[in-house]
Amino acid sequence: MRTGLEGKTALITGASRGIGKAIATALAAEGANVVLSSRKQEALDEVAKEIAAAHPGAGVLAKAAHVGDAEQAAACVDAAVAEFGGLDVLVNNAGTNPYFGPMADIEPAAAAKTVQVNQFAIVQWTQLALRASLAERGGAIINIASVGGMMTEHGIGYYNATKAAVIHLSRQFAMELAPKVRVNCIAPGLVKTHLARALWEDNEAEISRHMPLGRLGEPEDIADAAVFLAGDASSWMTGQTLVVDGGATIRASIA
Repeated sequence: MRTGLEGKTALITGASRGIGKAIATALAAEGANVVLSSRKQEALDEVAKEIAAAHPGAGVLAKAAHVGDAEQAAACVDAAVAEFGGLDVLVNNAGTNPYFGPMADIEPAAAAKTVQVNQFAIVQWTQLALRASLAERGGAIINIASVGGMMTEHGIGYYNATKAAVIHLSRQFAMELAPKVRVNCIAPGLVKTHLARALWEDNEAEISRHMPLGRLGEPEDIADAAVFLAGDASSWMTGQTLVVDGGATIRASIA
């Protein structure tokens, strides 16, 4: 697959573990410089060491920033531009889910945090990346949503509502920013990450048995899709949501 990512610079939020780490590693493997962001500098430094050792041709910068803090986000984008001269790819991956239960019982603080991190942060980081570099030089933005944004589920309804918003935000930004910047979205199914651990850890075998492809997702499954959307092979795609879910959304309603 032609990616054309060698020498390009990608900033990935939520990059200290799980899907974000896998995406950063996969982009570095294609020769891209990667800027890693999450809340904890120590965790980022460890990931940066791993990537630099595995892919010495790629530049790596670790810069801690709370995804919902405007000043920290701006500092991270500024550091990326100072280090590598600009940005070509933004991956809005960071997410949170502080509440599990009926939407009728969610507290305002939990709802506000979910919106801030999962939804408005995408607007905020996109604005910063555009002003710093993307509006001038063009590039690609990839937003990580969820198949939950396309369906109803017990317990994580409000989280899923924010992911539905991510899908629409991606379409809206794609319309507004074309043709200079392409904006696409990935909707993962159930992936074995720390954030989703409560959903799969105790019954992985049973869930996998009902999956058309017979297993849960790995972060690398989503990373492969991100490489495609970041690179030249998807140059005629924008405003789309790529579902990567092991077939979960095509399961028959009656076994």
